[in-house]
Amino acid sequence: MNTEGLVEVVLPGKVAPEGLRIRHGAVPTAGPGQVVIRVEATGVSFAEQQMRRGRYYDQPPFPFVPGYDLVGTVLATGEGVGAGLAGTRVAALVKVGGWASHVLVDAADTVEVPDGIGAAEAETLVVNGVTAWQMLHRKARVRAGQTIVVHGVNGGVGSVLAELAHVAGVKVIGTASARHHDALRERGIVPVDYRTEDVAARVRELAPGGVDAVFDHVGGRSVTDSWRLLAPGGTLVSYGTASTRDDEGSKQWPVIKLLGRVWLWNALPNRRRAYFYNVWAGKALGKNRFRARLRADLTQVFVALQRGDITARIAAQLPLTRVAEALRLAESGTVAGKVVLNP
Repeated sequence: MNTEGLVEVVLPGKVAPEGLRIRHGAVPTAGPGQVVIRVEATGVSFAEQQMRRGRYYDQPPFPFVPGYDLVGTVLATGEGVGAGLAGTRVAALVKVGGWASHVLVDAADTVEVPDGIGAAEAETLVVNGVTAWQMLHRKARVRAGQTIVVHGVNGGVGSVLAELAHVAGVKVIGTASARHHDALRERGIVPVDYRTEDVAARVRELAPGGVDAVFDHVGGRSVTDSWRLLAPGGTLVSYGTASTRDDEGSKQWPVIKLLGRVWLWNALPNRRRAYFYNVWAGKALGKNRFRARLRADLTQVFVALQRGDITARIAAQLPLTRVAEALRLAESGTVAGKVVLNP
């Protein structure tokens, strides 16, 4: 019998980070096909920052336990789950529920973390790594010798994207504030200061014929500028509307507007493509294909980490009970890497 207790963080409504609540309860029991994971690391993503404001596109109803992804050890397995999974370190993408000491997950949704990768390291690469990998290789399908633009190249997704592109022999132009430029150059990235430079003009100088792909998490007007940077045959991958983070009004409208624009661009005979990427959109393929693809891609990301091709950027590690501090830190824009919570 398990004597541990459950500790989880509840988001009761649109509150300041200090308004998050800690709740105690009983550790869940694994049903058929399920596992109970003792969480070792979960993190603060942009999604939770949006959810706190009630601004996430697919906002869950309050109150709920946030936590987009997690890494931990399988504590118990339900009926129909191979006993060999118990004691294994796994990662899972859950969208909500990760900010807890114990989480119940379908065994089919877990991805094994290879030996030698720490829980916090793996955590930085679950949603960020899968997003970067799928956008680069499944959407843009980059090839060696191509040139791409990554907006927010110092961010969680942007930094992984740039490293994966570098390994694939792709030249990366990245937007970031000036204080990061020296570090970016050391990593082989051509930096552009989005605060002081005319980004479009600078990119045209660097790639007069246009670029092969642009990855844009900003949304709004930025997407139109990004589209104009593409060479014939180029691909725009839009994956967020960060520019509308603090807006009031409909949380769906910025995304709907973006989808409309993408649809229109793709309907025109212009030899360029646009995608709006969402990690969950693959569920339209069917649950099993979605799971198989997620497992294959996250495994590739972990292998890249083992090889030293990509870096796990941990900005800070804080206990789950200091979640308000962790959220403030993640939202401050002053840290590079992921803020990790250790239940």
